[in-house]
Amino acid sequence: MAQLKDDCFAAGEALLSVEAAAALIAARVPPVTGEAFCPLAQLRGRVLARDLHAPQPLPPFFNSAVDGYAFRHADLAAGAETRLPLSGRQPAGQAAAPLAAGHARRIMTGAAMPDGADTVMMQEDARLAPGAVLLPPGLAVGANCRPAGEDLAQGALALPAGRLLDPPAIALAAALGLPGLAVRRRVRVGVFSTGDELAAPGTPLGAAQTYDANRFALLALLASLPVEAVDLGLLPDRAGATAAALREAAAGHDLLLSSGGVSQGEEDHLRGAIAAAGSLVFWQLAVKPGKPAAMGVVAGTPVLGLPGNPVAAFVTFLHLARPLVLRLAGATPRPLPRFVAEAGFAHRKKPGRREYLRVRLVQTGGLPRAEKFLREGAGLLSTLVESDAFAELPEALTEVAPGDRVTVLPFAGAF
Repeated sequence: MAQLKDDCFAAGEALLSVEAAAALIAARVPPVTGEAFCPLAQLRGRVLARDLHAPQPLPPFFNSAVDGYAFRHADLAAGAETRLPLSGRQPAGQAAAPLAAGHARRIMTGAAMPDGADTVMMQEDARLAPGAVLLPPGLAVGANCRPAGEDLAQGALALPAGRLLDPPAIALAAALGLPGLAVRRRVRVGVFSTGDELAAPGTPLGAAQTYDANRFALLALLASLPVEAVDLGLLPDRAGATAAALREAAAGHDLLLSSGGVSQGEEDHLRGAIAAAGSLVFWQLAVKPGKPAAMGVVAGTPVLGLPGNPVAAFVTFLHLARPLVLRLAGATPRPLPRFVAEAGFAHRKKPGRREYLRVRLVQTGGLPRAEKFLREGAGLLSTLVESDAFAELPEALTEVAPGDRVTVLPFAGAF
């Protein structure tokens, strides 16, 4: 399990910016140790443990990029059609015999180029005659061919350590002939919720209870990251029980992630429990929604407490939990996707905090237009379901007018 010193951070009461929180995590949290061999079919979402250098050139041999006719470029007439006798047929997957000067050979896509040939004419650009092919002039030497090592030279860096392995990376490893790769072990994350007002879905509700949604949102968000997520259930609103549960769970996990219990209410015990069981790193984040977010260390394990309001939990997960998980996993940092849209709304805000508005994106033929929801409460889950993105309003900004350019953080690629 991850082992941090309880005093490896300097906690403060000032609001922490998103960038400052990310820098703190990058500077003080080491990746977990341990690696294992993972076969190709199971690599999706794992983190590469070591640099991968190409063990052979890719492609491994000189081959044709099209179906056509292979020949020596020197045999092509400069300003007139060239007639070359056909000498055999070269399918893919078979060794090629040398090609005599002044001859052409029928060749298929991916087939090895015969010795002596250096250019291929696409079949649709050539004309056939009895026993010969007629080639038009003007083709460049080496056209429609793929040299050995065109994609990767032998020994070249194919994938760097820390790469989160996606389908293109896995395809490249397979193309290099590797049955699998050495990957870092998955980060073990314990997930729980706090609050006597919560009930587990599928159980009867008490008179003043709601169903716990955040725990399952966090588990779903973690599913796209290189982790082993463990559902630790619900914690009651009791300070001693919360601190004891943190100490017990810290022994078997690399990260503890929760929601609720981090504000200033009399029954918000998580922040105090972190401090009692270990040490508090920071408490307040300079974002809206999502100001009350706490990070600490208990028995060497980082603990992250997100707000109880669902929208705030999503915002802070993206800016705190996601980079923390990637850091623990030893993965290369992956910035959240962002692009520019045109504001289809007016909005005023106070300076000093970064604000995230739920928006729908409307394609207009130019910049997409971001339409804001009229309902803005941080507890309104339905607005997340109906949104496409967050509009991200910087700390110094105080007003948005229709037509202004705004940065949006799309849910696709972030969740």
